[in-house]
Amino acid sequence: MIHPQLSRGEILDRVRLIRTETVGPVAFDHLIDLYGGAGAALDALPDLARKGGRRDLRIPSRAEAERELAAAEKAGARLLVKGTPTYPRLLAAIEAAPPVIFAKGTLGLTTRPAVAMVGARNASAAGQRLAREIAAELGREGVVVVSGLARGIDGTAHTATLETGTIAVVAGGVDVVYPPEHAALQAKIGKSGLIIAEMPPGTVPQARHFPRRNRLISGLGLGTVVVEAAMKSGSLITARFALEQGREVMAVPGSPLDPRARGTNDLIRQGARLVESAADVIDAIGPMIERPLCEPPEAPYMGGPPASTGEAEIDRHRARVLELLSPVPVGVDEMLRQAELTPPILFTILLELELAGRLIRHAGGRVSLA
Repeated sequence: MIHPQLSRGEILDRVRLIRTETVGPVAFDHLIDLYGGAGAALDALPDLARKGGRRDLRIPSRAEAERELAAAEKAGARLLVKGTPTYPRLLAAIEAAPPVIFAKGTLGLTTRPAVAMVGARNASAAGQRLAREIAAELGREGVVVVSGLARGIDGTAHTATLETGTIAVVAGGVDVVYPPEHAALQAKIGKSGLIIAEMPPGTVPQARHFPRRNRLISGLGLGTVVVEAAMKSGSLITARFALEQGREVMAVPGSPLDPRARGTNDLIRQGARLVESAADVIDAIGPMIERPLCEPPEAPYMGGPPASTGEAEIDRHRARVLELLSPVPVGVDEMLRQAELTPPILFTILLELELAGRLIRHAGGRVSLA
């Protein structure tokens, strides 16, 4: 749903809601759907978490949300809220899109066709040359290049497209420089390109932030090009996200003698499109440019607030839902079949468990016990 304008109070409450420790993007959407707004959802959080087994849920204050927005403004960044016209359309189309992001630079870049380009941090000279040539040609053809501002292929792709359009997705705050050697590059992107961050300003990136960032890199592009990647690398995580998001996955082949080519060659064996030039990339994403992606269908209706669903009925089935859950991820659809419950009852119980920190959401509509 597109909201032409949200009140400042609603925006602050949405920031507070997503910054609450156990509220992820899926729970956020369900809460907004249930209660019609962030304010009512915040009021309901303590009781929902208590029913899931947690009594100490801390909710950020309005003052904390104000400070976060002030820090973003000081850094020259804007807050973009999902469901409003300024939020990137391609990103809104992914599963579990972040409810709020910060953007610094030329926001219009998100309205143009874009391709993500990622690869090895310790990239070879040949790999960097290929990345530079492909990225530069994509830029000349009007395609924006998205990457993660990391060393190696990322930095090469950004540098090659500074004048034509580049988007850097950072793992920390929009105002935090990482890696330190890319300080000048990040400053240039903030002026002529676009920097996007999911985390609050001032956040120093930690290892757990990078996979979250990778889903945004792939989500902002129609496809992802991988140039050199070892068998266990963050670039392959980005490629997996692209596949799950219904985007094109492309890989540049390399020598079997180079460990940095094993990941890309394996992607090709698994069905990724082999690309050697910008023309190959444009050919791959052409159909997606002609048929733009749209936001996913709204989540199944959860039946209104829990009180209207029937508290007694929910109480009766909590034990059954817990019995079906385990540390192994299972699809919510499968749980509906086995538990023989209505969606409102199951979704409410899962939401309570998530808010209590006892449930983990996985890609593809799967859940597991924490």
